[in-house]
Amino acid sequence: MQKRIAFLMCMVLALSIAAAAQMGGGGKQAAKPRPSPPASAQCKFSDGKSIKVDYSSPRVKGRKIFGELVPYGQVWRTGANEATTFMTDTNLSMSGKDVPAGNYTMFTVPNQDKWTLIISKKTGEWGIPYPEGQDFVRADMSVSKTPAPVENFTISFHEMGNGCHMYIDWENTRATIEISEKK
Repeated sequence: MQKRIAFLMCMVLALSIAAAAQMGGGGKQAAKPRPSPPASAQCKFSDGKSIKVDYSSPRVKGRKIFGELVPYGQVWRTGANEATTFMTDTNLSMSGKDVPAGNYTMFTVPNQDKWTLIISKKTGEWGIPYPEGQDFVRADMSVSKTPAPVENFTISFHEMGNGCHMYIDWENTRATIEISEKK
């Protein structure tokens, strides 16, 4: 009987220790910062309609990015972690191609002299693998050098008239595409 009680006491102690370790020791689960934190960018048109992009923002951390970590000529999830989402509540035109209002996933194909922006119909995936055959639009993006190194991967918009420029900046590269509201 004493062995049974000792065994049960040891089990209760072991389970208590395991539960405390899982809860971070203080009753709350310790939140670890993500190496590529979430970020978003938005363009608002003059009529109140908008484009919103949600993505994860990796850091350079001394690595060679384009041409090595992100190979040229291959589809890239355009950020890290979950797939980058592209949401618009208005019809758009980009590089002469139409994109109706809706929710999409955004990919790119980086190259030294130009990039290709891919708007995919498939949504909700992790970011890789790339969903072959689900492209809605492929549009050319121009490429230039940034004036200074960019540590944090960034997607941003510059609003102008009936449209905006979307910028993808990282390391020493900027990819740009003009997006306008289609009326």
